[in-house]
Amino acid sequence: MSRSLRHRGPDDEGFLLADRQGVTWWAGDDTPEAVLRSGLKHLPMARVEAAPRANCGGLALGHRRLSIVDLSARGHQPMCYRDRYWLSYNGEVYNYPELRAELADRGHVFSSETDSEVILAAYAEWGPACLPRFNGMWGLAIYDVVAQSLFVARDRFGIKPVYFWPAGDRLAFASEIKAFAGLAGWRPRCNHARLLDFLIWNLSDHTPETMFAGVVQLPAGHYVQIDLAVVLAGRDDPSLNSIRPVRWYSLPTLRAGPAEAVAELRTTLEDAVRLRLRADVTVGSCLSGGLDSSAIVCLMSGLLRREGVHPRIATFTAVSEQPEFDERVYAETVVERAGVTSHQTMPRPERLLDEFPRIIWHQDEPFVSASIFAQWCVFEQARNSGVTVMLDGQGADEILGGYRGFFGARLAGLARRGRLLDWWQTAGKMKETSGFAMGKSAGYTLAYAFPGLVGTLGRLQRRAYSDRDWIRARWHPAFRNDPVARLGGRAADVRKMSMAQVTATNLPMLLRWEDRNSMAYSIEARVPFLDFRVVELCLRIADEDKLAGGISKAVLRHAMRGCVPDLVLDRRDKMGFVTAEPSWMSGKLAPRFRAELQEALQALDGLVDPRILGQFDAMVARRRPFDHRYFRVMAAGRWVRCFGVD
Repeated sequence: MSRSLRHRGPDDEGFLLADRQGVTWWAGDDTPEAVLRSGLKHLPMARVEAAPRANCGGLALGHRRLSIVDLSARGHQPMCYRDRYWLSYNGEVYNYPELRAELADRGHVFSSETDSEVILAAYAEWGPACLPRFNGMWGLAIYDVVAQSLFVARDRFGIKPVYFWPAGDRLAFASEIKAFAGLAGWRPRCNHARLLDFLIWNLSDHTPETMFAGVVQLPAGHYVQIDLAVVLAGRDDPSLNSIRPVRWYSLPTLRAGPAEAVAELRTTLEDAVRLRLRADVTVGSCLSGGLDSSAIVCLMSGLLRREGVHPRIATFTAVSEQPEFDERVYAETVVERAGVTSHQTMPRPERLLDEFPRIIWHQDEPFVSASIFAQWCVFEQARNSGVTVMLDGQGADEILGGYRGFFGARLAGLARRGRLLDWWQTAGKMKETSGFAMGKSAGYTLAYAFPGLVGTLGRLQRRAYSDRDWIRARWHPAFRNDPVARLGGRAADVRKMSMAQVTATNLPMLLRWEDRNSMAYSIEARVPFLDFRVVELCLRIADEDKLAGGISKAVLRHAMRGCVPDLVLDRRDKMGFVTAEPSWMSGKLAPRFRAELQEALQALDGLVDPRILGQFDAMVARRRPFDHRYFRVMAAGRWVRCFGVD
């Protein structure tokens, strides 16, 4: 299991075994000799190959370290505190210096400069109540030797992953699903309901279930506490029945006034960036050229300059040969304003096809479009440039109304409340400022006011969820169950739609893609917009302030005026990490993409209808509009073949 996750932490490795005979701790293949020679308490004295295997049941913990804070041997994990608490932990708690000072005042003594030791002390002091005190991202497991319990927790928004699988008579957990393949009894089977949600509705990671039957993820903002007394006595083993997640975090419901929100947004976001600059390694940033990543880069530069430090920040941008998919003019404007360095990478379709199997393996589950490949290329270039930590603008669209769908929610909300004059004025402003035609506004209004009409509107555009003949007839009932609407993703209310996107319909899958892409290159990705203080503030902002004047994320544009170049603040198009996917599929590489689709069809026999090949040919011949169903089928087919999914 540990070897399969080496990319998540190549710098160090450690193991703990606990059974009826006691607790022992061991080094792994990647444990540096300096760790073994350090002589510090609780550091391993031998490599695990020489260790006796537990044969009477018990607990095993493994850890892969990506060294970020306190690069010394004192940061080795599993880490012990007070001879009682053992930690295996993935993530960062950014406010650890402040917590450390508070805990020191309460009598706690520290032997390292790590946030890991602060987590252990906080758990020793407050138990599960320590979690709300943490500002950061984490998947963590703490073994309490005295209480004989295992505490497993995940951060508020699920930035870092935790998966469980009942491995026969054992219960396994890991940061990535592929780790379970290291266990006897692993037979990957397809969860058809979740795979159909992905294929038809463009949705994943929206429930605790995964596309692997029997594998579940611990929901964001939850923890579990498992009693290990019977396990360590060798009498019984846990199963999924042991997992009863406890919610420790929920989104707030309060609202704030617009003036307060604008004033607070700039200062709160800036402080979130400040905390995420804490590291003992090189920190860089993704820079798409859009508003969100540009705000992050400009705030990073400003903070460093005020500290009297030259902002030697490396930024990384995906560019394109096709102007309609290229954002370099915006990115270069930010680079010049912020005084940072720029690195550009150009994702190419040949490389996407060549590396498709490797990307799928790292992602664990299929992904929706080639935009994930663009992000993959950005993290690769960052790693090749010696950067270990990257800041990114993930989460801003979900909490500030950055997607076109939020216009629909806003208009539908006005219409349903009978505010027709406001609807007309808002639609007019959207047409003027964002090129949103009145007919499109009417269509969006209907779709969000009456979610049941989504299928009808989708048929006019030949959307994948409305065009049933590419899925085998036996699976057509899946078209009647719109999970996006069920989860609130088509609400006639901007705030409700934001909450749905943060908790289910958007952010969870975006965070998985980013976690896997960054970890594939042993990079820690940090997302300041998902500082819980920023999220809670933005969810209190009124709908009309987020979309003021028919402009998306209006409050952020206003808050960042004078910091981010006007060229970026005043742009109305939205890209992100996009690629020229429509051109790629219909251009000179169309035969290779078609061959990939053909192979996927065979792998998904009984699920996807062969008529999709004719639809693909019509798309290539420009007789049919492009949509992402073809890529999703290709990705699902690769997933089946990569993991041997039944």
